[in-house]
Amino acid sequence: MNKSICPRFEKAIGLLSQRWTGLIIYQLLEGKQRFCTIESSIGISGKVLSDRLKDMEKSGLVKRDVFPETPVRIEYSLTEKGLSLKPIMDDIEKWAHDWVDLEENKPVTK
Repeated sequence: MNKSICPRFEKAIGLLSQRWTGLIIYQLLEGKQRFCTIESSIGISGKVLSDRLKDMEKSGLVKRDVFPETPVRIEYSLTEKGLSLKPIMDDIEKWAHDWVDLEENKPVTK
């Protein structure tokens, strides 16, 4: 059977499989956060986080709010599109709990 992959599915997987994207989404499911909070929570470099947030903002997953205070405050949050990933992230978290062992090469048995 020659079944082709749906182009929308392929694009979605491409977006979500970018390094750090899933962890950033997971972190932002907790609510609005500042750059430094996201950076320290997931252990990502500032440059990579900045690039990833820009990509996610361009894709409509993340919203960036700038507050004209001194110093300027910037908060990131998930858009409706980003929040719609919550059930998927919950399922991945459950799957990881059931099937992923933190010790390398140790199979998880049920």
